[in-house]
Amino acid sequence: MIFFIFSSMLFIPFPNPDTFYPPQLFQTHIPFSSLSQYVMESQCRIVYICRNPKDVFKAFELFCKGVSLYGPFWDHVLGYWKASLEVPDRVLFLKYEDMKRDSSFHLKRLAEFMGYPFSVEEEKQGVAHDILELCSFENLRNLKVNKTGKIITSNNNQLENHRFFRKGEVGDWKRHLTAEMEDGLNKLIEQKLAGSGLAFRDSSEA
Repeated sequence: MIFFIFSSMLFIPFPNPDTFYPPQLFQTHIPFSSLSQYVMESQCRIVYICRNPKDVFKAFELFCKGVSLYGPFWDHVLGYWKASLEVPDRVLFLKYEDMKRDSSFHLKRLAEFMGYPFSVEEEKQGVAHDILELCSFENLRNLKVNKTGKIITSNNNQLENHRFFRKGEVGDWKRHLTAEMEDGLNKLIEQKLAGSGLAFRDSSEA
């Protein structure tokens, strides 16, 4: 069986899936509405991870207007959110804030979704804990390849790996948003997500 977190990044050469042995894993920023029909007709699993919109924007005005490389944040997130409600056995929707808050629970949830739940013996041996340590933001950021490595993009530019790692914190937006900006963004979030059932936890919430 082949599993997908479906395909590629902007400017990075697209891999030939025929050269990979199953299980296959791909990553993408493609909106759900732009995925090939084959994706949903296949037996692949889709895992979507998003963050609180307050922690993802780079340019406040452009973000609020929906200007983004991969389309408006709201359309992107809601596309996968609705899919996860319609076909929960095929699309898993995860929030970064929830994963940071209870990493062990969501790791086990992910493993079960992918069809590889942890056995009782693995639980006793601390396999889940070891995976969390290996995949932690701090560990990944400190790997030599992520400190000094580079990616050669399809237009022959070099993209340094360390640029993929900033702080990994929840609630860093508080250092950048004024009270007025926060209020405006809160209203926009409420408007865009109204009726969807999707909500984001602020770092101050328990």
